[in-house]
Amino acid sequence: MAKRPASIDQFAFTFTAPQPATLPAALAGMDARIARTVGEALAGRDRAVVAAQMSSLLADDVSKLMLDAYASPARDGHNISFTRMATLISVTNRFDLLDRELRPIGAAVLVGDEIYTAEIGQIDSEIAKLNQRRKDLARLNPTITRNRRK
Repeated sequence: MAKRPASIDQFAFTFTAPQPATLPAALAGMDARIARTVGEALAGRDRAVVAAQMSSLLADDVSKLMLDAYASPARDGHNISFTRMATLISVTNRFDLLDRELRPIGAAVLVGDEIYTAEIGQIDSEIAKLNQRRKDLARLNPTITRNRRK
């Protein structure tokens, strides 16, 4: 019996801002790491089914053997393309893995309606700036006076 795949809900999202890698060799070994990530995305899933779903989305042939090669860190000549990695993430719903792999370059992943949470944060930030500007202007307390003729 195949192990049931983990749900994305089991992985906590962190609000720590990712920092892009800047040190020498900070991204070295990424090909092998991506291969292990492919293996994690495929864990507990029927690779033939995943390959068929990917083939359908891409309108291109993806075989179980290709997935096996992509998931093997030892087969460094068979690295997965970004297009196929994105498709694999979409088919397996493992956006947590994509988030983990993007953080070393300073990026993070929001999925679906999560974008609204980010927009709320942006709106709150703008409101705070406008409120501060209002307070600054109120402190000046200019009086508007004009000669009015009756």
